[in-house]
Amino acid sequence: MSRYLVTGGAGFIGSHICEELLRRGHAVAVLDNFATGRRENLRGMERDLTLVEGDLRDLVTVREAMRGADYVLHQGALPSVPRSIADPITSHQVNTEGTLNVLVAARDAEIKRVVFASSSSVYGDTPVLPKREDMTPAPKSPYAVSKLTAEHYCRVFHEIYGLETVSLRYFNVFGPRQDPASQYAAVIAKFTRAMLDGRELTIYGDGEQTRDFTYVANVVEANLRAATAPGAAGKVFNIACGKRISLNQIAAHLAEMVGSEAAIRYDPPRAGDVRDSLADIGRAQAVLGYQPQIDVEQGLRLTLEWSRSHAVSS
Repeated sequence: MSRYLVTGGAGFIGSHICEELLRRGHAVAVLDNFATGRRENLRGMERDLTLVEGDLRDLVTVREAMRGADYVLHQGALPSVPRSIADPITSHQVNTEGTLNVLVAARDAEIKRVVFASSSSVYGDTPVLPKREDMTPAPKSPYAVSKLTAEHYCRVFHEIYGLETVSLRYFNVFGPRQDPASQYAAVIAKFTRAMLDGRELTIYGDGEQTRDFTYVANVVEANLRAATAPGAAGKVFNIACGKRISLNQIAAHLAEMVGSEAAIRYDPPRAGDVRDSLADIGRAQAVLGYQPQIDVEQGLRLTLEWSRSHAVSS
């Protein structure tokens, strides 16, 4: 049994990681300030984990949460490109300075490895597909800049201090517990809720923009592999399915699953959004042994099932 600290453990992805770690018999601590995380995401796990309620921007709190841990899975962040455009300072403070606090505390606590949740947004809108980890990043938003800067901190802490760090660039993660009510909600969460409620969908742009949508269980598996995989320290990995699909296709799939037509309103494109995204996952396959187990269509069905059963709480 190992001891894990999951920052942002009450969030969408973090709570799934906690659930799987507990299922595998590990000890789990969670650090979350519930700015975007939700207490109900940890329902049924409360007695089995240690919860530290606090902020990544407070180094003392981060040190406290990390006490006794072997590994840190750093999911805590302020997500969303639009949020970062509206408030770049807070995104920087939480995502970049918060990560620096995690790294300093991990170095001092002699943590075996820190796995950092980065983002495919660091690639920007370069036309070359698929995105490879050795491409020159070109972030288009403060959020993307904050994630890329945090990646550099991870690499530097590995090179200078010998702290093992791994950065995972997530590509458009979706699944159960993703909050559809937030104004910054990810597109599949919003589409799913709108379809079930019989409301029209809103697409920014023409809907032909493509994404490498990645079901959350694949990301959980990647994190657990990244924590212990030999030869991974100091490296960056794309975590995705290696396939792309348009937003119009996603809407059509959901409409077919729900059994109703999808009414769609097309609004102007949003600042900071990229046109197309597709990952090369070869490095993660080779080094981490990562292999996506759930494809987009199966993931949509699982997400739809969960949304149906959580209509009131969402």
